[in-house]
Amino acid sequence: MSELSHRRRMLVLGICCMSLLIVSLDTTVLNVALPSIQRDLDASVAGLQWTIDAYTLVLASLLMLAGSTADRIGRRRVFKYGLVLFTLGSLLCSVAPNLELLVVFRMLQAVGGSMLNPVAMSIITNTFTDPRERARAIGAWGAVVGISMAAGPLIGGLLVDAVSWRSIFWINLPVGIAALLLTIRYVPESRAPKPRRPDPVAQLLVIALLGSLTYAIIEAPGSGITSPKILTFGALALVSLIGLIFYEPRRAEPLIDLRFFRSAPFSGATVIAVSAFAALGGFLFLNTLYLQEVRGLSALHAGLWMLPMAAMTFVCAPLSGRIVGNRGPRVSLLIAGVAMTLSGVMFAGFGAETSDATLVIGYVLFGLGFGFVNAPITNTAVSGMPREQAGVASAVASTSRQIGTTLGVAVIGAVLATGVTATSYRTDFVAASRPAYWILTVCGLLVLTIGALTSGTWARRTADRTALRLRPGATSTPEPAEARSKG
Repeated sequence: MSELSHRRRMLVLGICCMSLLIVSLDTTVLNVALPSIQRDLDASVAGLQWTIDAYTLVLASLLMLAGSTADRIGRRRVFKYGLVLFTLGSLLCSVAPNLELLVVFRMLQAVGGSMLNPVAMSIITNTFTDPRERARAIGAWGAVVGISMAAGPLIGGLLVDAVSWRSIFWINLPVGIAALLLTIRYVPESRAPKPRRPDPVAQLLVIALLGSLTYAIIEAPGSGITSPKILTFGALALVSLIGLIFYEPRRAEPLIDLRFFRSAPFSGATVIAVSAFAALGGFLFLNTLYLQEVRGLSALHAGLWMLPMAAMTFVCAPLSGRIVGNRGPRVSLLIAGVAMTLSGVMFAGFGAETSDATLVIGYVLFGLGFGFVNAPITNTAVSGMPREQAGVASAVASTSRQIGTTLGVAVIGAVLATGVTATSYRTDFVAASRPAYWILTVCGLLVLTIGALTSGTWARRTADRTALRLRPGATSTPEPAEARSKG
């Protein structure tokens, strides 16, 4: 891909951010609408979990396939197909007559979404080649998550109160169509110099692993953790994981190149992504139900209460991008870990819900932590990796996020379901959520400790060695550790 002007690069970044906006909005908007969907479609807690997890599960399962396919047949082409499918899925979700079809249409949305975020990140990585400029671009990318968190609850609450939960899917239509037209006009096509071959066996193993694990977690409270059905799906997840570990290293061009994980920063970014987004998914799930079902707020008022969290994410994401660009990922990861841990402790140990002031402080701390965590995850995942594998590397990072969100909603929802029923939300919810908040606290501690361990000099040396292994026979050298620590 020829060098683009600064203005064209900014335009490409803006178009890619539009795709992230609609995918991210879809999660935050839907969370606000959960109580309304529950009443309208007579959904259980498990049913609500599936409206979110069916989407994130399909995303997680297909992201790496989408990334490698885009590297092979063209990133702009796959990006366009993704926009079409996501927009169509949104339209169908808005007319779903029951919970089962809503879940199916959410899965169609996710097929399109899997072609957007990792491919867009790959486009950005190949457009912004300077490490500092790329870090700032990724910071702007991360700020879009903050925008979606800020705008999602407000827009969703307004639409749910004024029209119905179905209208939350309408906002994807004009953005998706506009992004499609702009992509056709302005985004240049790019491919990997040496395309990777498909790996259908690994793709099936990934789907079996994530699908069976999520099903077992969500359905365990209702069926019993020792029931034959849950044990069967748990065993299937374990067998699929073992299959991936033994099968992939024997492939010349695997779906998941396990050599990536020899890089401590890359492995750390993966664990941090799962932990941070598990905390986000669980936190939003808990607080949306708490504000509307326990406090009795409308969808709009619930969105306003969560605005401090969203605003902090919006402010801190670009700031984190600049810090990563100038000083490396360590500072941002430590701030994120401390803030998310403190937020979890406030709810788990001190009952932040019992006071309006402490509730807001808990939201501010969580938003601050999440705002700082996204840029170092993304930047660490793609920095130092060969540009021809940018799609796969960024897809692994995106997959980790979706796995985290899926597991967060599944685990937190399962913990909550053991302590409340449809008729006991107001009386039992706060007590039932305590164990869930301790889980979120552990997620924050993982961000802090793994971030500290995988952002030092030793970790950067492992990234250098990994980059060399990923370029067998190449004459070029990997980015030096000093440059990568700033980019």
